[in-house]
Amino acid sequence: MTNPKISLLTSPPVWEHPFEIVERKGIGHPDTICDALAEQLSTLLCKEYKEKFGLVLHHNVDKGLLFAGKSEPRFKGGRIIEPMEIFLVGRATTSFKETEIPVQELAIEGTRAWFKRHFHAIDPYKHLKIHCLIRPGSSDLTELYLRQAKTGIPLANDTSCGVGYAPMDELEQVVYHLEKFLNDRTFKESHPAYGQDIKIMGVRSDSSMDLTVACAFVDRFVSSLSEYLEQKKRLAEMIKKQAEGLTKLSVQVKVNAADEPEAQSVYLTVTGTSGEAGDDGEVGRGNRVNGLITPFRPMNMEAAAGKNPITHVGKIYNIMAMAMARRIVKELPEVQEVYCYLVSQIGQPIDQPKGSWIRLRLPDNSLLQDLEAKVKDIYHEELSRLKELWHLLLEGKITIY
Repeated sequence: MTNPKISLLTSPPVWEHPFEIVERKGIGHPDTICDALAEQLSTLLCKEYKEKFGLVLHHNVDKGLLFAGKSEPRFKGGRIIEPMEIFLVGRATTSFKETEIPVQELAIEGTRAWFKRHFHAIDPYKHLKIHCLIRPGSSDLTELYLRQAKTGIPLANDTSCGVGYAPMDELEQVVYHLEKFLNDRTFKESHPAYGQDIKIMGVRSDSSMDLTVACAFVDRFVSSLSEYLEQKKRLAEMIKKQAEGLTKLSVQVKVNAADEPEAQSVYLTVTGTSGEAGDDGEVGRGNRVNGLITPFRPMNMEAAAGKNPITHVGKIYNIMAMAMARRIVKELPEVQEVYCYLVSQIGQPIDQPKGSWIRLRLPDNSLLQDLEAKVKDIYHEELSRLKELWHLLLEGKITIY
């Protein structure tokens, strides 16, 4: 088995740069919705295949689109004029051993169930129009998939790469945890006026952190413009308090910066997402597998959501690179920061990357020689887990958006 190349990170760490940007698109953002629906469909297919045939069959349902509808929000409650349209697109095994797989039913009913679980102001029958555009996969990729099923050795079904890093710095942690806090079910029960479409853009300039938060308000829970402004002020205060508990940097917060109250123009929606009228969504345009968009870090543009979790390295190498980085930092206290890179070759065993590179930041560069063997051990141990990674994804123990 090939060892990774190991070298030092020599440029200044991101947290010492004078400027940094981190973004997270919340669960109700149209792009994140598309990622979540694609990933859920893959999970449902895996479970269906496993239950009926004892193995997971070939599929990649990593293409999807949310086509925004048309709405008329009003204080105390508006209306949806035209529903959002969801397009679930990709390739999947639709029949096996003369048995049909209910792909369309899984896609449509699964989508409705997902919206019901995550949104408190969406009627999945009235507010959505769902299109399932899943067709059988190409014969060569299907054959490659069945070949690995016979041998028990998953073979990469693409030539792709994955990247990961650790640890998260202060700005990254604040942005990530703030969205989780604001979209927590308990928080929504106490504050139903705040919808699920929350996007946080964090900007650090030296020792100051500026958070611009877009939050779609749900019109039926807001009686007037004055109440909207009061609720917005309260939201900004809660965000600031929460952020200050996570960082020692000075924090400034701006909520719904495009509002123009004098013109009665505010971020008001019927359903809690801009997808009802103002913004389309697409798989792969949102958060990377660690839940963030981090232009100052190594990033991969692969759309991980919806890819099969057994052989599609565009998904599993990004997850694995992140897992390797986190484990190295956790288990080797001398390592201050780590970047991991993996690249595959189609048709080759997934646990044998075509190439890999691990870069370490150390307080003393002379420590590298002593740490190399330990880093390689972690690398090989994590690669040996690749065959079981799909179980964790199906159990919901790994999230990728």
